[in-house]
Formats: sequence, C-alpha cells, structure tokens
Amino acid sequence: MSKKKGLSAEEKRSRMMEIFFETKDVFQLKDMEKIAPKEKGITAMSVKEVLQSLVDDGIVDCERIGTSNYYWAFPSKALHARKRKLEVLESQLSEGNQKHANLQKSIEKAKVGRQETEERTMLAEELSSLQKQREQLKAEVEKYRECDPQVVEEIHNIFAIKSWAKRKFGLEENKIDKNFGIPEDFDYIE
Repeated sequence: MSKKKGLSAEEKRSRMMEIFFETKDVFQLKDMEKIAPKEKGITAMSVKEVLQSLVDDGIVDCERIGTSNYYWAFPSKALHARKRKLEVLESQLSEGNQKHANLQKSIEKAKVGRQETEERTMLAEELSSLQKQREQLKAEVEKYRECDPQVVEEIHNIFAIKSWAKRKFGLEENKIDKNFGIPEDFDYIE
C-alpha cells in the first residue's frame, strides 16, 4: 500500500482559485470549508490557512459584513495583478541588465594597464621581496630596541621613580611593580 501524497501549498492555492474563477461567486469561510475538500481535494483543516494566504497576497478579496467575512476573486482582477507583477519584474530585469552592463564596462576599464606582462610580473616579485626585507628589518630593529637612547632614558626614569617611592613611602618593590603594571622581568640597564 502506498501513501497518498498531499497537495503542496501552491497546488492548494491554485485549486482554491479555480473555485473562485469557475463559480465567480462570493463565499464565506464555512462555504469554502465544505466545497474545497469535495471538489478540489483540499483538506478542510487547511482551507482557512490557504484562503488567508491568498488574501494576504491580494489575490482574493475579503470584506467583513456584520459578523461574517466574505471572500471573492474574479479572473479580471487576477489578470490585472499578473500584468502589474509582470511590469514590475520587467522593470527590475531592465535595471538589472543596465547594472550588469555598467559593471562590465567598469571591469573592462579596470583591466586597462593591468595586463600580465613580463615587466608587471617582475615588479610584483620585486615588491614582494622588498616587503619581506622590510619585515626582516623591522624585526632586527625590535631586537635592538633596548639600546635606543630614548628607551634607556625611560628605563632610568622608571627605576629612579621606583627608588624614590620606596624611600618616600616605604613601599615594597613588588607592590610598586604590581600597582603600576611593571613586568616582573623588567631589568635595569647599566
């Protein structure tokens, strides 16, 4: 025994629209809940949900009269809605094509002067080599940073202030270091 596959949401919507277009009548929800399962195979439990989705999309009209909601849709309205949708889509397509053409022009413009030539390849390799050399030199400078006269002067000042704080306030060296964020491996330079 094989299970019967249920209708997709689009199939339900399409079949419900057939009810409106074939009858050209106005219905209440309870009417649709009786007609849709019998004539179009839409389960009664999903009728309200499908109908509401059609109303939300502006395909089916709904009006509250007294305490009841009435639903209707006519083929001419659907045709006009499809024509409007088609116009919007054509407009979007035209805009998209124009953007595409502009981007293609920009790409072609950007390619000018960037063709892969022997000279360009040589310059790119030279640039890469110089960047590596720069990084090596920066590392070398960092190694000898503590020999920089300005850095040495700053270190002398730090030790002078630490010495003064110990004498003036009787603070322990490790407390001064901790409170002022001085690293434990901070050494005095002769």
